[in-house]
Amino acid sequence: MIRVQENDFDPGAEIARLTAGRTDVGGVATFLGLVRGESDGLPLLAMTLEHYPGMTERRLAEIERQARHRWPLYDILIIHRVGRLRPGEHIVLVATLAAHRMAAFEACQFLIDWLKTRAPFWKLEETAHGTAWVEAKTTDTAAAARWEQSHDKALG
Repeated sequence: MIRVQENDFDPGAEIARLTAGRTDVGGVATFLGLVRGESDGLPLLAMTLEHYPGMTERRLAEIERQARHRWPLYDILIIHRVGRLRPGEHIVLVATLAAHRMAAFEACQFLIDWLKTRAPFWKLEETAHGTAWVEAKTTDTAAAARWEQSHDKALG
């Protein structure tokens, strides 16, 4: 399930809904992203996340399909917020359900790595010094590239 929304969400309620009545699941891995209170040493007032409706959901669905192709998963949940968010607020929730923990862990990590680098979201940070668009971090790009290499090895 994929949702792009402005409204906040309750991570516990989302996980409870996702796992309700499931006896086949042995592992649930989650990642919850929050807005940090600082950026480059400056207090962050807010972050605005923008997206291109329709295109964003299609790209998230492609990323979800990749995860399902790579790991034996029972279910995936991706919730990503857009709009103006303040420090401490939820940005993203990724959850993966599998029979075993390793598939759930790896798929969850893959999903968040690819969401950070391949999903069409744009982040504008507000500090007391003004606003600035957030550039992709080299560490995020390297983390995502690792999955390309592991996929190529599996195919090769």
